Amino acid sequence: MIRKNPSGDLPQIAESAYVDKTAIICGKVVIGENVFVGPYAVIRADEVDAGGAMEPITIGANSNIQDGVVIHSKSGAAVTIGEFTSIAHRSIVHGPCVVGDRVFIGFNSVLFNCVVGDGCVVRHNSVVDGRDLPNAFYVPSTTRIGPNTDLAQFPPVSVSASEFSEDVARTNVDLVRGYKALQNEF
Repeated sequence: MIRKNPSGDLPQIAESAYVDKTAIICGKVVIGENVFVGPYAVIRADEVDAGGAMEPITIGANSNIQDGVVIHSKSGAAVTIGEFTSIAHRSIVHGPCVVGDRVFIGFNSVLFNCVVGDGCVVRHNSVVDGRDLPNAFYVPSTTRIGPNTDLAQFPPVSVSASEFSEDVARTNVDLVRGYKALQNEF
């Protein structure tokens, strides 16, 4: 469902993107070329700051927002998701938040008030809250990273984790083409 927010903003969705009919895209949302938005995802830009302003939620080209993902923002803050980035099933990205290019966010993970650098891998069931991650950073499954977490304890992203991330992104770009081809059959 594509709908306006209370401020009257309508989503801007690239023609080449695929948004499942069960997804909700609301308000000041910009979805780039070849983006896949899976079933039951919610991308909602509707809150304003104290002055009544709102920054957009932006999804970069060739990224995928998988089934049940929620992307929202507090008080009109921006959320930016880079290109070739995968946000896996049932994850939450809550702004203010910036997620770089070629990032993988694993199932059920939560991002809030952070910057996740290019090439990062955040594995399943992890939380990044109030702490920025440098480029090519690796967060193991079930890890909680907060403002005082010592990042030196974590290894860099391995070649296999990077390859996995790239494969997921590639697969979802192929899904966009397949689902776009099927759109007129129903």
